[in-house]
Amino acid sequence: MTFELTGASRRDFIQASASAAGLMLTFSIAPKAGAADAGVKPLNAFVRVAPDGVVTIMAKNPEIGQGIKTSLPMIIAEELDVPWEMVRIEQADNDPKTYGRQFAGGSMATPLHWDDHRRVGAVARAMLIQAAALAWNCPAGECVTDKGMVIHVATKRRATYGALAAQCSAVTMPDPKTVALKDPKDYRIIGKATPQYDTAKIVSGQPLFGIDVKRPGMLYATYEKAPVFAAKVAACDLDAARAVKGVRGAFVVDGGTALDGLLPGVAVVGDSWWAARKGRKQLATKWAEHPTSQQSSAGFAKRAAELAAGAPQMVTRHDGDVDAALKGAAKTVKAAYAYPFIAHVPMEPQNCTAEYKDGKLEIWAPTQNPESGRQLVARTLGLQPDDITIHMTRCGGGFGRRLSNDYMVEAAWIAREAKAPVKLLWTREDDLHHDFYRPAGFHFFEGGVDAAGNIVAWKNHFVTFGDAPDKPASSAGMSASEFPARFIPNYQLGMSAMPLGVPTGPLRAPGSNALAFVMQSFIDELAEAANADPIAFRLKLLGDQQMVGGSGGYNAERMRGVVKAVAEMSGWGKTKLAARSGMGTAFHFSHMGYFAEVVQAHVAADGQVKVDKVWVAADVGRQIVNPSGAMNQVQGAVIDGLSAALFQKVTIENGAAVQANFDVYPLLRMADAPPVEVRFLKTDYPPTGLGEPALPPAIPALANAIHAATGVRLRELPIDTSLLKA
Repeated sequence: MTFELTGASRRDFIQASASAAGLMLTFSIAPKAGAADAGVKPLNAFVRVAPDGVVTIMAKNPEIGQGIKTSLPMIIAEELDVPWEMVRIEQADNDPKTYGRQFAGGSMATPLHWDDHRRVGAVARAMLIQAAALAWNCPAGECVTDKGMVIHVATKRRATYGALAAQCSAVTMPDPKTVALKDPKDYRIIGKATPQYDTAKIVSGQPLFGIDVKRPGMLYATYEKAPVFAAKVAACDLDAARAVKGVRGAFVVDGGTALDGLLPGVAVVGDSWWAARKGRKQLATKWAEHPTSQQSSAGFAKRAAELAAGAPQMVTRHDGDVDAALKGAAKTVKAAYAYPFIAHVPMEPQNCTAEYKDGKLEIWAPTQNPESGRQLVARTLGLQPDDITIHMTRCGGGFGRRLSNDYMVEAAWIAREAKAPVKLLWTREDDLHHDFYRPAGFHFFEGGVDAAGNIVAWKNHFVTFGDAPDKPASSAGMSASEFPARFIPNYQLGMSAMPLGVPTGPLRAPGSNALAFVMQSFIDELAEAANADPIAFRLKLLGDQQMVGGSGGYNAERMRGVVKAVAEMSGWGKTKLAARSGMGTAFHFSHMGYFAEVVQAHVAADGQVKVDKVWVAADVGRQIVNPSGAMNQVQGAVIDGLSAALFQKVTIENGAAVQANFDVYPLLRMADAPPVEVRFLKTDYPPTGLGEPALPPAIPALANAIHAATGVRLRELPIDTSLLKA
């Protein structure tokens, strides 16, 4: 039996996953053939019940640290009415025929699966009730469940789920659309702070991650690619690599030109990773010339300024008469903003284990997007997708990097050539030099306020990357409805694009992680021009409407709610601060979440910035599935954003990334991480995701706090502390 559910809009889904054909989610809740083992009864594809009453729930989506391996089973367990201590969780393999699309991205797991996972649990519960009713020869309506047992109300007769599970084979599975769901007031698991299921294994070093996989007879591999993306191998010394003790083989891979596929390179395979690494160092590889070898960050900035001096290549939104409104404004502000390429740097570098035998391929991968990887491998190696099995391991971070599966196809190709199981492991230098970077961008603003302090005009010439403004590079675009569009009567967004040979892709809160910085910083500049308090100015801009843009648009009422809440939490306007200390605020809507934040920071005389505290008000709907996981996601996103603002930058020179390791690409250290206070506002809307939307406001809130502390307006990231010296 299958059933179909729809969630957010098709546009939201495409933006979040970058590779969908709509938002139709289809999966089977029928048990998989052969799923029963040693008396364990599969009630459906997600739930197995053992004779002792232990319930195993399959976690369908990749776990990348966002806690979804815990929270999605919590939803099922709640409706199944089983005690959490009786639940065991297993990571499912990639199996779209059974589980539908399995991916981690766009903060979509909760909104996509909130309803269907409740129904999965409710179906299993209904089957157990029916099995008991058949055994007791009574109507199912006379039975209830409680903590893993079915109870006949009239006679007080009871049976455990373990005792009833085998009898469910005689029960007809109910229509998932018709099963009764719990009243939220009766929740025992949902809404209760619950540790991540794998925590004990993680802290004790038990194998969970892709990097931990071992196979009998396994070899280890490295793969060297050109610094200039997609450049071919001109020459290398394979014999020198093969001569290294422990090296089993070395060979050139021709590869292709698609930046998200198998690129040209040289593979070295050995008995150990260190042997393969030593062999790689002997290659002395020379690379062919490439058309993009002259591209550079400096060149992009220069070209962006040239483009900004002229008319945009395309105007994507034009409301009212912007030029006339600017001429009539009481005050106008011009500003140029820029942000750099940045890398994902998950703690676990890219890796994959592959085993090719008799025309079939088995893969163990820390991937956010397993089915996309399977299709990529099938196309590249000329295999049938059904001949490829992908086991999803836990990912040591992802942040969008593992939505691309270049490391997977590399491992698969090398394993086929090596004729042995192979674990490919990238170095940190590989990871930084061959990322799918958050794209850089350039915004040239002009805005005006009237005598009453209202924004009356807003013009933005956005210079980005791509074949054309309407064909931007991955994650380099901007929606015509991006805030503050629709809130300002005279608004213009123009776009121009530059060609790019650097691979880009989604990074935590794609697009929003950069756009929030420029939008909310420029709003602060206009607030200053209007001589207005930044919070009051933002509330005035949001107006008094509920929904702007019609059904599914921007809910100004929800945003006003979080702005007011964060002002109250932080004591905005009531806190006396020390010299060179300041508070800044920002808000942003992304991934269906409404977030407002306040940062308090101090700037030392030498320009060094210390973030004292961050306050976050969040509206992600009526239900928080796992409060501890939710808190972790919000606090982590804020720290991620602060780290990007303070330190992170990838510089392109001669077509290649310069930064190679953490010595020149630092992250925020524990000792410097500020306390982050979080408040969730419960509103009567479906629950949405939390992995990403807390990040974007943190960056402009910090920049605005620094301005409040020093009077210096920061218009480029990362923060240049030399500008902040007393």
